[in-house]
Amino acid sequence: MTFRAPLLLLAFVCASFAALFLTPAAARAQVQASLVAADQSIQPGRAFTVALRLDHQKHWHSYWINPGTGYSTTLTWSLPPGWKASELQWPAPHVVRDTNGLITGNGYEDLLYVPVTITPPADLKPGETITLSAEAKWLMCAETCVPGKAPVSLTLPVLASPPAAAATYAKPLSDTVAALPRAVPGLTARATRNGKTITLRLIAAADLALPKIEKPWFFSSDETIQFDEPQSPLAAGPGELVALSLPVSPSLTAAPARLTGVLRIAGSWAADGSPLPALAIDIPITDAPAASASPATVTASPVPALSFAVTPATAAGAVSVTSLATTLALAFIGGLILNLMPCVFPVLGIKILGFVNQAGSDRRKVTLHGLAFTAGVLLTFWVLGGLLVTFWQGAGWGTQLQNPRVNFVVAILFLLFALSMSGVFEIGQSATRLGNVTASRTGYFFTLLEGVFITLVATPCSAPLLGTAIGAALTTLEPPQAMLVFTAIALGLATPYLLLSLFPQGVKLLPKPGAWMETLKQFLAFPIYAAVGFFVWVLVPQVSDEHHLNLIAGLVVIALAAWLYGRYATYGAKPTRARFGVIGGLVLLTAGVALGWPQRPATATSSTSTAPAEITWKPWSAAAVAEAVAAGKPVYVDFTARWCFTCQTNKKVVFGSTEVLKTFHDQGIVTLRGDWTNEDPLITAELARWNRSAVPFNLIYLPGKPAPIILPELLTPGIVLDALKPAR
Repeated sequence: MTFRAPLLLLAFVCASFAALFLTPAAARAQVQASLVAADQSIQPGRAFTVALRLDHQKHWHSYWINPGTGYSTTLTWSLPPGWKASELQWPAPHVVRDTNGLITGNGYEDLLYVPVTITPPADLKPGETITLSAEAKWLMCAETCVPGKAPVSLTLPVLASPPAAAATYAKPLSDTVAALPRAVPGLTARATRNGKTITLRLIAAADLALPKIEKPWFFSSDETIQFDEPQSPLAAGPGELVALSLPVSPSLTAAPARLTGVLRIAGSWAADGSPLPALAIDIPITDAPAASASPATVTASPVPALSFAVTPATAAGAVSVTSLATTLALAFIGGLILNLMPCVFPVLGIKILGFVNQAGSDRRKVTLHGLAFTAGVLLTFWVLGGLLVTFWQGAGWGTQLQNPRVNFVVAILFLLFALSMSGVFEIGQSATRLGNVTASRTGYFFTLLEGVFITLVATPCSAPLLGTAIGAALTTLEPPQAMLVFTAIALGLATPYLLLSLFPQGVKLLPKPGAWMETLKQFLAFPIYAAVGFFVWVLVPQVSDEHHLNLIAGLVVIALAAWLYGRYATYGAKPTRARFGVIGGLVLLTAGVALGWPQRPATATSSTSTAPAEITWKPWSAAAVAEAVAAGKPVYVDFTARWCFTCQTNKKVVFGSTEVLKTFHDQGIVTLRGDWTNEDPLITAELARWNRSAVPFNLIYLPGKPAPIILPELLTPGIVLDALKPAR
């Protein structure tokens, strides 16, 4: 029994860890993407329709141009030269609701066609075969959300005239295009703003015959209207078909100038009854009373294709919740599920081992540890919740991950945790041998800090049901009620640990301490190493390209500090040896933090600043060199690669020099960079032209000089400045 229990625990950890990384890949099958065409062939110069076809499995959905939550579908083309593709032409969306009936976004289910107009060049030759390629990206959601991505392509022949037979997808694409949101002649609209609402009124010409208008709902193509708040029907005036009161989004910081989107109804806007579920709206918003506002003709243009930043589901905004009790229940369950989320899973092993170690302690000590952990979770949620409720201005839950320095500190903490669990060093060896009172107080304090730490790494996670509760807390509830929501989340997160501490007989179900614990502890370090990798991945786009190597080197130096401390400051070591380990470890830790401390990408300095601006690199091409040389400008060309250590060293040494930056700025030197990180036949050919087969390779073209100056592989500021002297 003693041997079997550790194996069961180890199997559970392995299964959970595998599920953490394998589930997203498996879930991509929930939406199948393909590229289809309305025609069987291509005619030179004649535009034709293709569509991104998304086939959703039952209960799964993807998102419209303004998703509400999540992010919209995109299609990135790789077309032959001379070809053109229009923006995505979005069909009318519908309101997406969760299993509780709460609105979670604007999107699509079942089978969806998103048309695109392709215009080929006029010089195509019949008999050719053309392949159109693109990359589709989408977010698919049910109870959870998974990003989807797939390459899609379509191969069609070029013919002088189209064949008589219809293509397989001719009818569904024709029906989709016919039902796209558009204007209806004889309909005019006006929009007026009054405080936190916008009133939309639709007026029909006297002779216009339309079916009965039922269940109107306006989908804003931008964030002007709060997507998940009720849209209240108003009393319609003479000639008015629709009068809706629309809630303005609380995240808006300025008064919107126009109302754009689609107005959908249960039936059709077409007088003949043909499918036309949504009317395109693009009208100005006025502050004048509705009675004095002149109606505007509804534009015939489709909904504009706007771009939106990817928004985590838990940061999407409020969801209308009719009952505080329901909100609290969702918050508690969401906090409970947080224990299974990727942000928390790597540190679960620490707490599991902690309870195993406490199995031999008396009930009072185990209970106090559980209460201390719960207190840490509660205090952290109260602080974070209080700050958000007080200062929230459209910021999302988990936005601390938008701060690269926070990410770096958390990555360091994770790295030190993992190294300690791997046996590189031990924390507090001497403290465990002090008196019971001192050890007890230290243990409780660190248990409280564990609650704080787990909360900080848990808050960015998107647990099911949590986004609904947090959205309500930040937008629709009064501050005291909002703090109750954060308390419920905290209790949900802490409940498993609290139950084990209050009912120590549950701890007895865990395996007894033994030699297997060291093996398990070392194994549990690897999920934490994965968490370090995650935070480094988050950091990469938040810092300048030149700082990436410093970031990684800083973490390596910090790991070296942990090793030095663990090697020399062991319990029972001679004082001189221990001092060397402690002092050396602190010096290296400080150096590693300073080396890797995140620096945001620099922006150009103002004209009044005396500091030179950072170099702005443009992609290298032979044409770019020829153009700059013809204009009489000096040119600096840097052929480099991310995997080239000498290249990275040159960048730091040369372009870390204020004098070099000032010279480049004052002389207006054109800087071109050939990035050979990935295979590039043009760069390979250019290197071969100069009898080179490796990087770094740097050239300086000076005005009036017939040939460029070839710089050595290892550079210094002096070498570069001397080569530029004729241009100074």
